Amino acid sequence: MSSAEPRAGRARRRLTATEVDLEVVRQRALLVGTTIGTRYIEEAEASLAELALLTDTAGAEVVHAEMQRRDTPDPATYVGSGKADELSELAEALDVDLVIFDDELTPAQQRNLEKKFERDVVDRVALILDIFAQHATSQEGMIQVELAQLRYLKPRLRGRGKELSQQAGGIGTRRGPGETKLEIDRRRIDSRITKLERELKQVGQSRETQRKSRRRGARTSVALVGYTNAGKSTLLNRLSHSDLLVEDRLFSTLDPTVRQVQLPGGETVLASDTVGFVRRLPHQLVEAFRSTLDEVVDAALLLHVVDATDFDEAERQIAAVQTVLAEIGADQVPELLVLNKADRADPETIRQLLAAHYGSRAVSAATGAGVGELLEGLGLRLRQLARVVELAVPYDRGDVLAALHREGEVLVEVHGESGTRIRARLPEASVTRFREFAVTP
Repeated sequence: MSSAEPRAGRARRRLTATEVDLEVVRQRALLVGTTIGTRYIEEAEASLAELALLTDTAGAEVVHAEMQRRDTPDPATYVGSGKADELSELAEALDVDLVIFDDELTPAQQRNLEKKFERDVVDRVALILDIFAQHATSQEGMIQVELAQLRYLKPRLRGRGKELSQQAGGIGTRRGPGETKLEIDRRRIDSRITKLERELKQVGQSRETQRKSRRRGARTSVALVGYTNAGKSTLLNRLSHSDLLVEDRLFSTLDPTVRQVQLPGGETVLASDTVGFVRRLPHQLVEAFRSTLDEVVDAALLLHVVDATDFDEAERQIAAVQTVLAEIGADQVPELLVLNKADRADPETIRQLLAAHYGSRAVSAATGAGVGELLEGLGLRLRQLARVVELAVPYDRGDVLAALHREGEVLVEVHGESGTRIRARLPEASVTRFREFAVTP
């Protein structure tokens, strides 16, 4: 079949002018996965299935997914010349618009494959960047995404003059939410990156000021982390009785949101929802979103939300999240594992996950089942992490005594001649606030 035949066929399938308002033309995609980087075919297949979800989220239709067993990437074509020829024929036969690889391609590999396939070739990184570009809405999110896109684009400039001059608007070529001209040389990209880094630093300073203000307010900070679409936003809505955007799609939430959560003991904590993670989250995004992810690093406790509907996949997602946490320096922050979607999971799967992760809690953010127990467990865990201090509070400072009961756990309370001697467990922020009443050992 000649290359002209499928293109003509596609032209005949195009929507008419009257139909275009009723339906959006979706690009047709061929997915390619390999076993490079893993010893288990099941893990590679799970990653390829996730790539299909990412492709759908980006707005393309998955026509076919191809898996290759391979240990190391070919320097020229990633999959080897023979497999590349086979994929080229398959792409022609399926009449696809683009081929998406479930890994990051080098600039040379991408150019070679595009010449061979005579189609756009997109890797996992470009696909995720494209999704972030569609979903970023805040000023900070737009800056972060454009910065990540430019860092990805810079080493790929050579040999892409023709493609970059045409704003096709498809996956891998979509304009970001910021002012991103793709027909740009290295000097202009460097200049734009410098400007964006300066703007992001200013936004980061503003966010740090907000965090300091919250710390001065003696409120304990808790961050919800987890795999994308694990149900973090739904859970935060349930915990805080709020109405954040909730969609059953990957990366529906990019910008961090902070809400107050009331614990059973009367304490109030600040819970922040953060961007979801995926396997092999692009390094460019981790760097660009570092100021946002500082919410995680500064938290007193992490609520690690997991989709508990499948045991093996839950374990893989837990490992992926912990990899990203280590990359941003948050792997030492205490963690409480929350097994979400218990209403849809097999009870035996929940039992196995609870047994495998001591201290974890099973909940359904959708129905509210187990949320009360989670709040009790959260309060208990925070009290365990708090510091025990001794304070001497004068009798005329009843407001301080009330605040101690409200913000911490009073362990011992003894009334003396001049005031009340208190031994209490307090969060770090509160220890600073009550420093003037501390009893020196």
